[in-house]
Amino acid sequence: MFGSIEAGGTKFVCAVATDNLEIVKRDSFPTTKPEETMKAVLEFFSPYKETLKGIGIGSFGPIDIQYESPTYGYITSTPKLDWQQFDFVGTVKKAFPIPVSWTTDVNAAAYGESVFGNGKGRSSIVYYTIGTGIGGGALQYGRFIEGFSHPEMGHMLVNRHSADTYEGNCPFHKNCLEGMASGPAIEKRAGKKGQDLSEKDVQWELEAYYLAQCAYNTTLMLSPDVIIFGGGVMKQRQVLEKMKSAFKELLKDYVEVPELDQYLVLPKLGDNAGTYGCLALAKEQQLHS
Repeated sequence: MFGSIEAGGTKFVCAVATDNLEIVKRDSFPTTKPEETMKAVLEFFSPYKETLKGIGIGSFGPIDIQYESPTYGYITSTPKLDWQQFDFVGTVKKAFPIPVSWTTDVNAAAYGESVFGNGKGRSSIVYYTIGTGIGGGALQYGRFIEGFSHPEMGHMLVNRHSADTYEGNCPFHKNCLEGMASGPAIEKRAGKKGQDLSEKDVQWELEAYYLAQCAYNTTLMLSPDVIIFGGGVMKQRQVLEKMKSAFKELLKDYVEVPELDQYLVLPKLGDNAGTYGCLALAKEQQLHS
């Protein structure tokens, strides 16, 4: 059997699946302090200690992915102070001395979509999650695009809309993508949560404008086969169509891209992309260990 830990900013989603990645048990736990959350996580997997062959972790970050680094497997400079410099992989391996796959939560979601979802059969995919934060992951021929660290695509700078007076929610960059288009940015600009806004509220025009810049930048930098937009904000279905129109206007036919309905899409797996990605990565890691 294989395990999955999708470690998000508000909750951890854990799952156990059979060898063919059919989920047999799933549960979630609030993201509080490491000692509390990890106690619940390890207890979740304890009944499967004898049958688990690998665990895949997709974590909020930034994280250390350099295998030779002394802090490999750590959450590093996260805004969640209790989790800074937390040895995530070491904690899991101490309880379960089996192969552990380690990547970002958004990379895991990208991998899930590449194996089971809207990236299946594509050589190059990019996945963004638009929610409490914004993150991006990219895959080329089944391998993550990364170097000294993992990408932080959610912090690309974007131009402020001429009608937008909001300075931005990011404490580091103000008007980066996360600062202008994350769930908290929408709430602070509008004075209420996105889910409480009308579908015709001007906020969605602004949101589409910023996400269109994201798609534009991604297109010209990586030329992927598909760009997938997941996360809570994208459950506002009107955003996707508005974003496509704004993207077309920005691109001005400079490059020829695939049909927009197949190029800018929602995740086929919905909220399960990260879980299935972690499970697939766990199986892959076990096969090669």
